[in-house]
Amino acid sequence: MPARRILQLGDPLLRAVSVPVATPREAGAVFEDLRATLAEFRRTHGFGRGISAVQIGEPKRLIYIEVGGRAYRLRNPEFEFQSGEKFELWDDCFSFPDLLVRLERSVEVRLRFQSEAGEVERLEAKGAFSELLQHEMDHLDGVLAIDRALDGNSLCTRAEWDRRSGFVVCHPPAV
Repeated sequence: MPARRILQLGDPLLRAVSVPVATPREAGAVFEDLRATLAEFRRTHGFGRGISAVQIGEPKRLIYIEVGGRAYRLRNPEFEFQSGEKFELWDDCFSFPDLLVRLERSVEVRLRFQSEAGEVERLEAKGAFSELLQHEMDHLDGVLAIDRALDGNSLCTRAEWDRRSGFVVCHPPAV
């Protein structure tokens, strides 16, 4: 499947609440497009771990992630748990790759989702992986990282981030 165009900040579809996907078959082609789009983004930008279907114009509850040498295809994910313990980090997004946003995320989360075979599975995550899942789950509900900015000083261009830090950072480390 081909890489698709990633919707950019300002596109009203990014604010859409995604709808559940009834069958694994319905999700299959979209997951392949998400995989190809993530690979192309990594090739052209040098970073990237996950993408939601709405970012390629498909407002469906699908998330594709590649971390730690493993691919995750999450159909109809839902939070079962989000810890009250939080951490702050600079987040970025494929839909505004030259902007970083300082925000707060839960340290731990647990999701319930449907596998490619249609079975209910659970995924627990901490730290950076937890942050990634929360970021992608937000997309499914039409919420962008900029909506979670801590305050008016919590936005920074990637060029300014690089200038201030004194070196180029492809993906700011989670704090």
